[in-house]
Amino acid sequence: MSIEQLFDSSLALLQDLIRIPSLSREEDKTATCIDHFLQQAGIETRREGNNIWAFNRLHDREKPTVLLNSHHDTVKPNAGYTKDPFSPEISNGKLYGLGSNDAGGCLVSLMAAFRHFYEDEQLPFNICLAATAEEEISGRQGIESILRYLGHLDYGIIGEPTEMKMAVAEKGLMVLDCVAKGKSGHAARDVGVNAIYEALGDIDWFRSYQFDKVSEYLGPIKMSVTQVKAGYQHNVVPDKCEFVVDVRTTDAFTNEEVLEIVRDAVTSVVEARSTRLRPSFMPAESPIRKAADQLGIEAFGSPTTSDQAIIPIPTIKMGPGRSERSHTPDEFIFVEEIRSGIEGYITLIHTLKQFF
Repeated sequence: MSIEQLFDSSLALLQDLIRIPSLSREEDKTATCIDHFLQQAGIETRREGNNIWAFNRLHDREKPTVLLNSHHDTVKPNAGYTKDPFSPEISNGKLYGLGSNDAGGCLVSLMAAFRHFYEDEQLPFNICLAATAEEEISGRQGIESILRYLGHLDYGIIGEPTEMKMAVAEKGLMVLDCVAKGKSGHAARDVGVNAIYEALGDIDWFRSYQFDKVSEYLGPIKMSVTQVKAGYQHNVVPDKCEFVVDVRTTDAFTNEEVLEIVRDAVTSVVEARSTRLRPSFMPAESPIRKAADQLGIEAFGSPTTSDQAIIPIPTIKMGPGRSERSHTPDEFIFVEEIRSGIEGYITLIHTLKQFF
């Protein structure tokens, strides 16, 4: 198919997807739409829950595999919309609609690139396309739930709006629940141990601590105390102070290493809600980075979390659209950005051939 044919069919598919509500955990109808679209293009698909995936026709288990992944779930439309979020209106070169920018344009562009290479007999690697669910909530029934079916994966290209620049690193996330212990007593007497005062030292440590390694693309790890709860009555010294810390990790440390450093430094009891949202980094010597360098694609570090965090292989994040438009009222993507996305992905994958 020509670029123009791929573009026309991709634009029509994105309009169809916008018409179908696909909130996280409610993506069954968009999954069906994507599945039917690929099957009508002569592509054999598999489905698990609301996740659809496929391999290039000449898939060879002896070859390395590159994953192309983006999501088809959306957040809820916010109250600021002036347009129907489920009406794919095109006006002044912009396609409006919920999920148009995040990440519908990326998804249909990746699907177009996959279709372009589907029959390619000269590919030195396999391509696995995965259109997945629950990305917006980092849910366990999205990409994470089908990794076991995809076999060995070597590298990944994750479709998110980056203006076709390449996010070679992405911050991870840990949420820490911390409890400082004290001893109850009457506030009028010099008795008890005030848990709030016990917590203050730890809170100050989180505010001021600097890790000894800094990521080249993501900078320092950022820790922010975001919630504090203590006491139940004005005249009782509290025996417990609970606080929550938002930790944005980088590729300089694993989440587990950060958690160990925190526990060694503070007196509060610290529990991580999860360590699964990991920071990611694509090494400069990897084939994808080499291809990007040859093409002059700008590399940067992304502060926002995506499915990169739960895919346990080196990945980059790249796609048409702008991150700043995501989750905003009257979300849109420029129609020409979709064409550029298709062309950009195809050029990257074509250039990637020479580095395998």
